[in-house]
Amino acid sequence: MIENTKCECGHQNHVGTVLCESCGKPLMDDAGNAPLEMRYDGVARRSQKTNPSWIDRIWNFFSSVKIAVYLIIITLLLSILGTIYPQESTFINFDPSTYYKENYGTLGHIYYLLGLSHTYESWWFITLLFMIGTSLVVCSLDRVLPLYRALSKQKIRKHLIFIKRQKVSYSAELPISSEDETAAAAWVDEMAAQLRKKRYRVHTDGSALMAEKYRFSRWGPYILHIGLIIFLLAVLMRGIPGWHMDKYMGFLEGQTVRIPDTPYYFKNEKFTVDFYDQEEMTEKFREKDINVYKKFETKGILYECTANCDDDPFAKPELKEVHRQDIVVNKPLEYRDLLMYQFDFAQTPTLLSVRPSITNKKTGESYGPFELSMLEPETSYEAGPYHLQVKGYYPDFGLDDKGTPISLSPNPNQPAFIFTITGPDLAPDGEVFIYFPRQIDKETFRQDDINGAIAEKIEISAGSMENVEIAEFTSYLNVRVDKAMPYIWVASAISMIGLIMNFYWQHRRIWLRIDGRELNLGAHTNKNWIGLRNEVAQALGKVGVTVDAKSLDTYGGRKS
Repeated sequence: MIENTKCECGHQNHVGTVLCESCGKPLMDDAGNAPLEMRYDGVARRSQKTNPSWIDRIWNFFSSVKIAVYLIIITLLLSILGTIYPQESTFINFDPSTYYKENYGTLGHIYYLLGLSHTYESWWFITLLFMIGTSLVVCSLDRVLPLYRALSKQKIRKHLIFIKRQKVSYSAELPISSEDETAAAAWVDEMAAQLRKKRYRVHTDGSALMAEKYRFSRWGPYILHIGLIIFLLAVLMRGIPGWHMDKYMGFLEGQTVRIPDTPYYFKNEKFTVDFYDQEEMTEKFREKDINVYKKFETKGILYECTANCDDDPFAKPELKEVHRQDIVVNKPLEYRDLLMYQFDFAQTPTLLSVRPSITNKKTGESYGPFELSMLEPETSYEAGPYHLQVKGYYPDFGLDDKGTPISLSPNPNQPAFIFTITGPDLAPDGEVFIYFPRQIDKETFRQDDINGAIAEKIEISAGSMENVEIAEFTSYLNVRVDKAMPYIWVASAISMIGLIMNFYWQHRRIWLRIDGRELNLGAHTNKNWIGLRNEVAQALGKVGVTVDAKSLDTYGGRKS
């Protein structure tokens, strides 16, 4: 059965239309006299389609405001759960599988197993954001297209039922001749002049009039939606590699470290910390003998990699200095979209370099010293007649289950070098020598026993402490990159424009027609009915029709 949606005025409406898109006459069987439902001017929406297909059902799901509210509430609750314990991204060098249980007990372990320890990077949280964005798009399209169609094709002479069933309406007989169309048109022109003074845009058609103002405010909610959609897209774009970073990294003095997912390297050239003198501190701190920090600062150098930027252990990256800055609390290093905040430090005496010499045990002659860096070692060294080729370097020496040398971390906590050495009294092809720069490591790992026969021929030693360079501090910096932030600011500005349009202006419309001597007037607004009633009463009063503003509220419209 094909539904007939053609109005008596001759306009063919879409299936599901409640009010004729042209004259406004109700199309449904409605014998009542209650105010008309003016949302979207009664135009049909896709979500109201009868016999929907599976695509329509998906559309209907996302076009539901109730579903959108549920999605927002669920996302809000999960966001709150993500703040119960610290997120994984706020820690440095820790094992999350054991951390939460050790620090927060069984609840902390359950928190970790549920994936709440990385809530904001989880697939289900991102899926919720995507669903909210989809709901915003579908809700907007489902409503803005019918609204645009209704507002862009407004007819000046509306049906009498449409006018009389507005919440603000008025009917009266005018003191004009019922046969004098010129007098009716003149009265309409006079009324139009009064409405124009109130900044209405007025359109007339003989003895009919339509006036409206602030139509643009109807688009406020959808502009707000556009801002929110851009905001959600910007949040999702943070998942693109290199677009967002919020890491806490430690930088040892003198160490140049690559910043992950960026072309930058950062060097902690020098770290300094100042303490308050005893005279500057309060009695409370002096009694407890507490050292209070006055200032701590990282002298930083930022490099950009220009060649050999891959993590190839055999290719040293070529770096170009691009920025130099002293970093203190609340004064971060800023370069393009990179920010580095000073947030903590630790006193971690660490070996940076030694200047060892090679001694021939047979002759007692010593050759060297040569510079041996723990952070950026060379591939080979020369010491008199001896040539040392680096075959392996382990900053934090250890052994795996099979006894194979490994590095437990990239930090030079207990460094070890494996050299192939050629020179006097050694095999022509060279002999392997393992060297531990720290005396404690030599004893722990029994360097002489490991080296065997070659240890009886030569010795590598740094000698005095003058040949040893030690870094006292590790500076902890919060490294941030957020390329999506400009889009978030744009989205916020668009959303604010939409909010202002929606809250500070109201779309007001007035329709009237004169049939013979009978005047019928109807008016509608989306809010502030009192203001609309007063404007209508004032305009009528200026053209000789005295009416109490409150009497215009025929159907008990909202009072504000």
